Amino acid sequence: MTAIEFNYSINQASKSLKPFALKLTRDLDDAKDLLQDTMVKAFLNREKFTDGTNLKAWLYTIMKNTFLTNYQKMVRKNTFIDTTEDLHYINTSSLTIHNHALNTFASEEINKAVESVNDMFKVPFMMYFNGYKYNEIADYLAIPIGTVKNRIHIARKMLKEKLRVYSNMNLN
Repeated sequence: MTAIEFNYSINQASKSLKPFALKLTRDLDDAKDLLQDTMVKAFLNREKFTDGTNLKAWLYTIMKNTFLTNYQKMVRKNTFIDTTEDLHYINTSSLTIHNHALNTFASEEINKAVESVNDMFKVPFMMYFNGYKYNEIADYLAIPIGTVKNRIHIARKMLKEKLRVYSNMNLN
């Protein structure tokens, strides 16, 4: 098989490889990168392909092996080993201990932030937070439903601003 014929064949087979790449990576951009790496490896190693054998199976094997190699590199890169006598594994989530101190602190800060909101906004917000529907809040406070929605929205914005420091934290 000539290089042009081989190139055409792997190009045709690549259409069926894209869903497999997406299944492996679960990300469209990563899937495209994996597909491209697979095609480059296949083209560079075309002399290793035997005519008459299953080209798609060969390409699937290259893709799977490329994915596994990249995954193993990523895992090794993200795991640090402490070289002290204890040899601790650092950055491994299975060994992380959570004492919930941050959660307690965050809860206190959230309560302070809610208490600091003006009652005009806090009351509808807390009623909504406690499960009341917009129309129930409007009836109880004797205000239009649009006003209820607006006040809840403003309360959320105020709290979001006051609690911005927690926006990127994982408080499990």
